Amino acid sequence: MTAVTGGPSLPQERKLVTSIPGPKSQELLARKNAAVASGVGVALPVSIVAAGGGVMVDVDGNSLIDLGSGIAVTGVGNSAPAVVEAVTNQVQQFTHTCFTVTPYEGYVAVAEKLNEVTPGDHEKRSALFNSGAEAVENAIKIARHYTKKNAVVVFDHAYHGRTNLTMGMTAKNIPYKDGFGPFAPEVYRVPTSYPFRDGLSGADAASVALSQIEKQVGAGNLAAIIIEPIQGEGGFIAPAEGFLPALQEWATANNVVFILDEVQTGFARTGDLFAANHEGVVPDLVTTAKGIAGGLPLSAVTGRAEIMDSAHAGGLGGTYAGSPIACAAALATIDTYERENLTERAREIGAIIDDFFGELQKSDDRIGDIRGRGAMKAIELVESGSQKPAAALTGAIAKAAGEQAVVVLTCGTFGNVIRFLPPLSISDELLREGLQVVADALAAN
Repeated sequence: MTAVTGGPSLPQERKLVTSIPGPKSQELLARKNAAVASGVGVALPVSIVAAGGGVMVDVDGNSLIDLGSGIAVTGVGNSAPAVVEAVTNQVQQFTHTCFTVTPYEGYVAVAEKLNEVTPGDHEKRSALFNSGAEAVENAIKIARHYTKKNAVVVFDHAYHGRTNLTMGMTAKNIPYKDGFGPFAPEVYRVPTSYPFRDGLSGADAASVALSQIEKQVGAGNLAAIIIEPIQGEGGFIAPAEGFLPALQEWATANNVVFILDEVQTGFARTGDLFAANHEGVVPDLVTTAKGIAGGLPLSAVTGRAEIMDSAHAGGLGGTYAGSPIACAAALATIDTYERENLTERAREIGAIIDDFFGELQKSDDRIGDIRGRGAMKAIELVESGSQKPAAALTGAIAKAAGEQAVVVLTCGTFGNVIRFLPPLSISDELLREGLQVVADALAAN
């Protein structure tokens, strides 16, 4: 494979050298099919050898515009210089001890930083893990231990992970749940706020959800309510204003732990460091991952000290949880968000996407909805003259964009949402070019 220097020094351009996938990528795909379990699919079969800024370069020399950030992971950009330096320095010191055997400063420093920057000014504690699903599962463990109750409420269109418990919490059957049950018990699903489809105010949507909770679960049985402040895999559904505060208020009044799953929304993605801040919502616990460490595997549960400290010593942890390398990356990553004011950059990106598709929507009613916050945006595609989901159109656009060297991701319970998660290091020019490729694909279909 051709060696290419990574990081933001890469030429920030879209360039097609071969068809996509090119011959070398096809060779790797054949190797993948022979060696990797078929359940591990890929969205775009190109083999990446370098990435940085707003581009990814494949083994055939094609330069692709990145509008996915590895599913909201590389918010600071791929191979961000501060992250590379921090990881290199840590690797030269030591790679692993297991924090629960012999601790180290990096883990403690990340916990201190998370306690500082997450919503609310109450006393907090943090525990570190490896993945978003692992963080969610531990948040539920902690809530159950603290409340001595078992039931958990989740929402329509939710996505929380692929472990047994989090599959049960996730709404979408295919590809996440089909054939993998039975799932963990005591998980109850209630309606969410979906303004494009339900037309309800936040207060009214919350009333529907809370009424169902009270009638079908009972506050006396409920350990936790968990919700994504903007649903990710479910379709980038931003609830109507007032929905989240109403849930929080009810949970507080009923001794129910209110958990925000900020795995995809966290760390500047929505135009604030956390999506909760847009409405001043202060969760009891918050789960984070994805954008936390510039591409290295790390996640966390952060929350009220009395809740987090309720678990007994040894009850939380894991061999790789809070890896010293990932912790070094996280400290550099969070510093980059703050030092480079990437929350403001996310808002600028969001405004560009809103303006672009807002203008396009005037002449194409298949763009049913444009939604999200900051650099977490989506368009929901429907059949002309209706709200019927246009899943086939959505898939065709994503495929066509990929063939023209633009990486976009789809999502949504109905498979009809294109989501935009560009790295916050992308230039305006590259972003607009990528959006135009998507628009051209829409027009051609």
